[in-house]
Amino acid sequence: VQLQAFGGGTVQTGGSLRLSCAASGSTFNTMAWYRQAPGKQRELVARINPRGSADYAEFVEGRSTISRDTTKNTLSLQIDSLKPEDTAVYYCNAREEGYPWTVYWGQGTLVTVSS
Repeated sequence: VQLQAFGGGTVQTGGSLRLSCAASGSTFNTMAWYRQAPGKQRELVARINPRGSADYAEFVEGRSTISRDTTKNTLSLQIDSLKPEDTAVYYCNAREEGYPWTVYWGQGTLVTVSS
């Protein structure tokens, strides 16, 4: 099983970014994006189930969209109105379908928002 995240980079405050994650090797239930800023704990950004139902952390609510293509096993995250506090390494996460519901992580992609 492999998750590969890409799409990070440096963007100015107020800009937008789209992150993508390619998953392979299994079928996945819930998929999610997490982030970890320097010196802080990893936190959930958004998650989506196989039926497309999503929920978001309060800090991206209203300016972010998570989506997935279950046929291609891809996951995306669009974030608009980026703020310097959005600077972090973003990780894709996927829970494997079926027992024991193993959770896998991608390698992370760095997003830097310049002020």
